[in-house]
Amino acid sequence: MSLPHAILTALLEKPSSGLELTRRFDKSIGYFWSATHQQIYRELGKLEAEGLIRALTAEQPARGQKKAYEVLPAGRAELIRWTSTAQDPKPMRDALLLRLRAAAVVGAGGLEVDLRRHLELHERQLAEYREIERRDFPPGRDAPDDRLRHLVLRAGIDLETFWTGWLGHALAEFTQIAESAQDTEGAQGTKGADDARIAESTESAENAVREEPAGPPDGERAGPPEGAAPTEPPGPGGAEPDGPGSEGA
Repeated sequence: MSLPHAILTALLEKPSSGLELTRRFDKSIGYFWSATHQQIYRELGKLEAEGLIRALTAEQPARGQKKAYEVLPAGRAELIRWTSTAQDPKPMRDALLLRLRAAAVVGAGGLEVDLRRHLELHERQLAEYREIERRDFPPGRDAPDDRLRHLVLRAGIDLETFWTGWLGHALAEFTQIAESAQDTEGAQGTKGADDARIAESTESAENAVREEPAGPPDGERAGPPEGAAPTEPPGPGGAEPDGPGSEGA
């Protein structure tokens, strides 16, 4: 039920029409409690029916003039009651964190690209908040109401600072995971090539053993075939030549 209280807050700061409230939400309250034009008009009607706000009477009514609203005492009392009521922190629900958890079991295809997109969006929002701080809260602007509004802005700055830092860390983790996967694939490829070379060398050695001719058994010496006449070694002079000079010619 926070949108009605956001509207009461904005109207206490400055009576406004529905259109003006929509524009103001886009520039301030909408950063942490967004609402559409239709939602704001619907809540204005409810608050008026409950007697918490009323439409201001224009001094010089003009055709097409937007109706402005102001907060009644009952509306102020309701806002005081709501502001002082204790509330528990809201449990965190973030689809990006759930997607990361799911990626641990199904793979992170495409998620790194979206992380970079989220980082760009948070960096842009952080820059916008810092510009608002520079413009609206210069040094020396320290009235109690200004300090409370600045505190709200600081929450936005600190939150965006957290997200930009965390997303940068997440992207660094993705880079390290990819590098580790490449190192593992490279090591497996090198081991496979080494195993293939070893297998090829082993096969070549086995083929060479199978193709080598068998020699005589160990301990035996090669000799003439069994039954053949022994060959006499030649004499000192060697073999005698045949021809006219030989004995018996």
